[in-house]
Amino acid sequence: MSVGIVMLVHTALGRAEQVARHWASAGCPLVIHADVSVPAKSFKAFQKSMADLPDVRFSRRHRCEWGTWGLVAASQSASELMLKEFPEVRHVYLASGSCLPLRPVQELIDYLAARPQTDFIESATTADVPWTIGGLDAERFTLRFPFSWRRHRYLFDRYVALQRRIGMKRRIPNGIVPHMGSQWWCLTRQTLSAILSDPERGAYDRYFSKVWIPDESYFQTLARQYSRQIESRSLTLSKFDYQGKPHIFYDDHLQLLHRSDCFVARKIWPRANRLYDAFLTDEAGAMKRTEPNPAKIDRIFSKAVERRTRGRPGLYMQSRFPVETRENGLTSSKYSVFQGFSDLFKNFEPWLTRATGARVHGHLFAPERAEFSDGETVMNGALSGSAALRDYNPRAFLASLIWNTRGERQCFQFGPRDSQAINWDMAKDPNAQISVISGAWAVPLFLSNQNFTDIRSEAARLQQIESKQLEILRSSWTKARVRIWSMAEFIEAPMEPLQTIIDEIAPHQTQRGLSEVPQMADLTGFGQFLQNLKNQGMHPYLMGNFPVTNDMQEPRSNPRKPYLVR
Repeated sequence: MSVGIVMLVHTALGRAEQVARHWASAGCPLVIHADVSVPAKSFKAFQKSMADLPDVRFSRRHRCEWGTWGLVAASQSASELMLKEFPEVRHVYLASGSCLPLRPVQELIDYLAARPQTDFIESATTADVPWTIGGLDAERFTLRFPFSWRRHRYLFDRYVALQRRIGMKRRIPNGIVPHMGSQWWCLTRQTLSAILSDPERGAYDRYFSKVWIPDESYFQTLARQYSRQIESRSLTLSKFDYQGKPHIFYDDHLQLLHRSDCFVARKIWPRANRLYDAFLTDEAGAMKRTEPNPAKIDRIFSKAVERRTRGRPGLYMQSRFPVETRENGLTSSKYSVFQGFSDLFKNFEPWLTRATGARVHGHLFAPERAEFSDGETVMNGALSGSAALRDYNPRAFLASLIWNTRGERQCFQFGPRDSQAINWDMAKDPNAQISVISGAWAVPLFLSNQNFTDIRSEAARLQQIESKQLEILRSSWTKARVRIWSMAEFIEAPMEPLQTIIDEIAPHQTQRGLSEVPQMADLTGFGQFLQNLKNQGMHPYLMGNFPVTNDMQEPRSNPRKPYLVR
């Protein structure tokens, strides 16, 4: 007998018995510690069920609560009994009732026999580990933690705050350097006996009994005092999520566990029948002999953690609805927003569809309803065109539209007449391509047959709205691709901006230049219209400078050369 197993159990006693019998069948003696919280009736039945195994012992019971001294005391009691009852044991392997051997136990025995002086225990200083959770790194060794973090969170936090305020610092006994690491270790008899029989053990125990999560620092620190050779790694595969909670392995992790080549894995779901059936088997059905290499699956866990914390860009669901700035992108793909183009050009939307092959909507945020392309009232993903449903959460409306139409470029119209609640979301979205012809909203007013008093009032309102929107688009927080032209600037030379915009949306379809352009609205008299607004006390400054008598579309004596050459 060269390897003894110390097993800490507190639940799923039936599975613990199954694993214990597997260890025992390979000739490994066991010392089992059962948590005090296990009812006496269940514990006695568990003891009785193991009575036929001669090399199984039960140690003195302690209350084992997460983050408290009880886990260390349980390990100490069981280890002392192991060293006393089984003098042939060379290595002591600490495991739990939820641990599952992944390879034949004889392979573990042979592996440790070839390394008789090596201790396998993860041991690193707080400055060298990235996994500490909760804001307590070195402080877990310099403050006192008499209250349970789980049962008395309020007292725990208040007492930590009090100690910080008064500048309390605990003295570390004998100048030892605190180390941290996985609770699951495999120590040689020499190292373990030296720790348990140290003359200063009383001082060490008193100190670590008030350290936070001492089971991850007691043996990890003291092993550095006595070990001849330390391999700073655990032979048990144990993975933790971004909150510091252990990953639980289920039946669908079978292939993943096979790839790890580790000797033992935790934490296994008690009802993972497929895993227990696959690994608690004979040697022929187990994994090949090879060096344990949990790093082989670290990439998969890293991706899982990233998916859990960051999610997929533009996807929101009930299980993950992150706070702002943690959503990993508002939308899932690029889209284009056009402001003023449908006011300035006739049939702009059909032309844009032909020019790019994208799906072109009308005003998705119009007050009456969302104007989906082709007059649809419902879009992919059962997205309704109802204004009430859209305005309940316009951010989610936009994200859902882009997510549910992945693979197809979405374009839509926007303007000061539309709901402005989405402005900041679009401005901060790197996927947005926003093109604005400022002041173009005045064209429909110019062509309308309303009373001039009503036109002036509406023009003042729309100009104020668009002015605030342009401030947002020019903000330092804006991440969208934004282009802004005044109306006068745009109609002076419209081909170049049109070509640039189309090239971004569909670069492969416009390599030879535009074959057709949309028809611009008749702006004859528009300059006088703007002057009339000025005369009525409203200053239309967003359109740029339009001459009053010589309109932009009137023929000139020396006409410009056309931009489009076919």
